[in-house]
Amino acid sequence: MSASLFFSFVGSLLICMALIPALTASAWRFQFVDVPRDRRIHTAPIAKVGGIAFAVGTIAAVLVWAPKDHMILASLLGGVVILLFGIWDDCVELGPRTKFGGQILAAAIVIAFAGVKVTSIPFFDEQTFPLWVAAPITLLVIVGMTNAVNLADGLDGLAGGLSLLSFAGIAYLAYQANDTTLMLLMVPVLGSLLGFLRFNTYPARVFMGDSGSQFLGHYLAVAAIILVDPARAPYSPLIVLFLWGIPLLDTLGVMGQRLLEGRSPFVGDRNHIHHKLLAMGLTHRQAVTGIYMTQGLSIGCAYLLCWQTDVVVLLAYLLFAGVVLSLFVFAPRSQSMTTGATMPPPKAVRETSSTAALRAWPLQALKWLVPLFLIVCVAIPREVPSDAGLIAAGLLAVVLGMLAIAKGRILAVRIGLYIGSTFIMYYGELAPRGLMQGLLTPLNIGFVLLAVLVVLTIRLNGNDRFQTTPLDYLIVFLALMLPFLPDLTIGNVHVSLLTAKLIVLFFSFELLLQVSQATVARLGWITSWMLAGLAVRASWL
Repeated sequence: MSASLFFSFVGSLLICMALIPALTASAWRFQFVDVPRDRRIHTAPIAKVGGIAFAVGTIAAVLVWAPKDHMILASLLGGVVILLFGIWDDCVELGPRTKFGGQILAAAIVIAFAGVKVTSIPFFDEQTFPLWVAAPITLLVIVGMTNAVNLADGLDGLAGGLSLLSFAGIAYLAYQANDTTLMLLMVPVLGSLLGFLRFNTYPARVFMGDSGSQFLGHYLAVAAIILVDPARAPYSPLIVLFLWGIPLLDTLGVMGQRLLEGRSPFVGDRNHIHHKLLAMGLTHRQAVTGIYMTQGLSIGCAYLLCWQTDVVVLLAYLLFAGVVLSLFVFAPRSQSMTTGATMPPPKAVRETSSTAALRAWPLQALKWLVPLFLIVCVAIPREVPSDAGLIAAGLLAVVLGMLAIAKGRILAVRIGLYIGSTFIMYYGELAPRGLMQGLLTPLNIGFVLLAVLVVLTIRLNGNDRFQTTPLDYLIVFLALMLPFLPDLTIGNVHVSLLTAKLIVLFFSFELLLQVSQATVARLGWITSWMLAGLAVRASWL
């Protein structure tokens, strides 16, 4: 199973990152473009094809690496239906009836053919609903959550990041319950969302569109219902409220406020949580980061309370919900298109040559250490499977083709670095040579040095050369949380340690890719060496 999880994650990530540029190039021709309107934050038309990319990446990876059992195939069929209706909506802007019809059809397919149902309610675990009661309740839950995530898609990176945190929480709870089927449904969507967020973080280059937000909401609702099925795991069903987190509370707060003001709950406005944070003076990045942190707290509560009684979980949720919903009472209403207050630019400070050299040395060290590190790491795994070699060879051909095109050079290098280094690190952890076993190995010492250089580079050059994004904060948050999750392993690989190493590498890649075209060209050659080395090792060594 460990190989299936690894390949499904990498495969969905690769498919998503490859599809987004291709779909974006065709977006104007097929009218998949989000035009600024009165309730939009962005001021220029942007392609809304990201949802198609990560949905296709997720579905393809599940079909290839997950078992073809009845529940998985039926769940994917529901996802395909909601995706197709979402694409239709993005193209022609469907009316509410048609949109709800598609959501109901997708939910009905999952209920009828996958057997996904809400079978009981909290506090009455021993009493199960008959089908005629369970089916409409499940339908209401799935359709409601589909629209909740759709409504939360209001800022760059917001809906995708919130969904990523929710799916990560469900994946870990499924791992804890030894539910391999649900894990194989969750891991691909995590990979594809990470690939999408690289293009969607503020300022976004692509949007997910209704096809993406509805697919995520539908998938999230179905996954949560499967997780708390009493036949699969003895979790309190109330923890799904924490797993759904901010999208659910935002929807409840917005609709409740509209009803109290005598307005229709289905008429849009600019009074979602993210609008209120912007109206309070937060910048776009600060608002998204703050919501990420709150969602992370919600997912953490689901993990801490999953074995508690329904009474404890409900009381904790009411406290959490009360704090979040207080924003709708005390926060100001959003009246303008402002994206939040920004700090004035810092005063220019004359920089001496010695100061400039001091600031530049960590970055210069990274320029040499990262390529050397990757060259050496190709030899670390004791063996590389043949299927990994085939993927590396195919990716090498794609990267070399894209390197010949000036516009695709950075994307080609980035894809090759991310995927190639992930393969090397995974197989280096799975089957290391004798010299690399243990903690105080040359490889781990090298990672510590890389981490120090990354921190110093961001610290000394962050104001004028590099700018961290909410996605960076999200990745760091996940990296800090993983080591505190007990026994998180895939096969013989400790996921927390592997994730920490990959995050250090990925940050170093991003820092170097922003330096100069010469550095990008150098990394292109290193990427080709790394992928070629994997292919050769899988074939002959």
